[in-house]
Amino acid sequence: MHPPALLQLQAVLQDHIDRGLLPGAVALIEHRGQRVLHAALGAQGPGTGAPPMARDTVFRIYSMTKPIVSLAVLMLMEQGRLQLAHPVSRYLGGFAGQSVYTPEGGRPVQREATLHDLLRHTAGLSYAWDETPVAQTYRVARIGSRQHSNQQLAQNLGPLPLLRDPGTAWEYSRATDVLGAVLEVIEGQPLGAVLQRLILQPLGMEDTGFSVPETQQHRLAEPLAKDPTTGAAVNLIDVSRPPVFESGGGGLVSTAGDYARFLQLMLGGGEREGVRLVSRATLAFMTADHLGSIPVAGDILPPGHGFGLGVAVRRETGLAARPGSAGQYGWSGLGGTVFFVDPAEELFAVLLTQAPGLLNHWIELYPALVYAAL
Repeated sequence: MHPPALLQLQAVLQDHIDRGLLPGAVALIEHRGQRVLHAALGAQGPGTGAPPMARDTVFRIYSMTKPIVSLAVLMLMEQGRLQLAHPVSRYLGGFAGQSVYTPEGGRPVQREATLHDLLRHTAGLSYAWDETPVAQTYRVARIGSRQHSNQQLAQNLGPLPLLRDPGTAWEYSRATDVLGAVLEVIEGQPLGAVLQRLILQPLGMEDTGFSVPETQQHRLAEPLAKDPTTGAAVNLIDVSRPPVFESGGGGLVSTAGDYARFLQLMLGGGEREGVRLVSRATLAFMTADHLGSIPVAGDILPPGHGFGLGVAVRRETGLAARPGSAGQYGWSGLGGTVFFVDPAEELFAVLLTQAPGLLNHWIELYPALVYAAL
């Protein structure tokens, strides 16, 4: 990689910090097995008293939780403990007898949602970010409440009407939260314990979990109090104590170094430093496009992209407005975090900030800065 371009990447991040757009950031890049960048810039939070950003600063990674939970599901598939073709209702009874919303009161689904549907977000579920009648039912049922456990979420969500028939469209949704409940049922443990045993502990991801221990909270990154572009208050999830809701879709905290261990496993075909968690074939299956001709609802997936099992997958080098190779995969987190893996270039990159208002900005800009260094 080209060192001046890596310096330019850091200069762009520093410029955003100097302009008050974010307190600080951590950027990490590995190329062909070598760590070429691991930079901490700015401060861990706003104000003159905030400690400087460090390479081991802890961030709320929100939806970058999804690939980790999805991998855990595939590990149980390899053990013969579940099948992706199984209906969700086999594990969570509240998902039996689902219906699709209609103004007249709903109709039965054409087929039941499966675990495969949950992994690729084709289960007919939603995140209820709009004002549709289905979104209103989510709000009445308090879907996503931090006071509800995964099992309570599944019990409340299962009977609600679907947006559409399973398998007929991609819609970003609470699906990975439901997978967290499935993992708990199969393993007989809380999701956090399941992830620790299957993935986090074997990979040495010591700073990754659903809360930050009191002794380590001085390392937690915090956002600006108000979004610098809109003036709206910025409120991120409280990770100072173990939550009731261990959200498989968006609850983990982590560091750039910890998440790099996970991405080393992914780029390594399921193995990292002699620790193998899944087969090469399963990892390739996870990061292949699982949508094909299934239409995509909304504008979250850019042109030229499909979706695998927990990650977006780039189908073509062209079409999207940001650089990347066909076969690249990755995802982001609501708090302002981004990662991607490019097997063709033997490359992965992570950017961690706590600036939710700039997420879409970094989703576009960060890949451009990283690929400029190749």
